[in-house]
Amino acid sequence: MTSLTDLQEEYGFLDPDDRYRLLIELGRDLEPMPEALKTDATMVRGCSASVWVYPTTRDDGTFHFLADSNAAITKGIIALVLLTVQDKTPVAILASDIDAALAPFDLKKQLSSNRTQGIPNMIALIRETAARYAG
Repeated sequence: MTSLTDLQEEYGFLDPDDRYRLLIELGRDLEPMPEALKTDATMVRGCSASVWVYPTTRDDGTFHFLADSNAAITKGIIALVLLTVQDKTPVAILASDIDAALAPFDLKKQLSSNRTQGIPNMIALIRETAARYAG
């Protein structure tokens, strides 16, 4: 995956249509999530599209998240969120300011409220998972 900083630079130069295409491309690049993991327990509530996030832990104590959506742009937004937390420890996830990391993308201005309404819920789910493992 591309770094968040590199992506931010590229995103800043694009017009709105190309930003949509970039988000869709990011979503396509997400690691596939097995259908068996797309359950009610892994579903993120409050999203206009169906969104699933599943955390896995690694031997080194880091989280690796699998995620998917039935909507292409939403899947790209998930990919953006995951760039801020992927393969980090629970403590590092809790210490990170995910909202600040996403702020340069100005998603609320670029996308409809329908597309962005679930972002806080995705972030909350990731933080809650990290908090369970950190404590």
